[in-house]
Amino acid sequence: MTGRDPGSAHRLLVASRNTKKLDELRRILLTAHVRDLVVVGLGDVPEFPEEPETGATFEENALIKARAAARASGLPSVADDSGLAVDALNGMPGVLSARWAGRHGDDLANLELVLAQTADVPEERRGAAFVSAAALVVPGGGPEGTDSEIVVRGEWRGRLTREPRGGNGFGYDPIFQPEGEGRTSAELTAEEKDAHSHRGRALRAMLPALLALAES
Repeated sequence: MTGRDPGSAHRLLVASRNTKKLDELRRILLTAHVRDLVVVGLGDVPEFPEEPETGATFEENALIKARAAARASGLPSVADDSGLAVDALNGMPGVLSARWAGRHGDDLANLELVLAQTADVPEERRGAAFVSAAALVVPGGGPEGTDSEIVVRGEWRGRLTREPRGGNGFGYDPIFQPEGEGRTSAELTAEEKDAHSHRGRALRAMLPALLALAES
């Protein structure tokens, strides 16, 4: 890294109010020695109307959020769309993961509904994956002053447990047991989860672009 004055570091907007997502990106950047990016969230910029997540895929929704944040703030913006894809539910809840039970962000209701819907599914068919698509939009970062955009994807395979375990993480973490693990995602430490999670994998795939942004 260059010895840039910290006062000239780029601000990088994460289009989320979820402090755990912001902290996760900060830890990944720190581990990768990317120090010229200051991660801020939606609570750190003037409020703007957020676009509805109408995409049919995680990638489309991540781009919708990142474009809206970059357009409103003028800052390089990262957004992710992530969720749980359950094999026995034909890949659902998928992009509907945050509102599967009907109300956006009701983690407990969403989790309980998935458990109820898979109550009769035998152990050998309880496969699932956490999926994350992350988009980076840099205003004026493309040819002739156009915005530059990249989208990356990370997946984390595992299986559903029959009851929640663990108090770390959020969302469906307490019922997701990663491949090769005896613990659920909610029983892993933050560092363990960063190393293996879907969002961690997606954000690490984005690191070359973030490094280039930090050095620009």
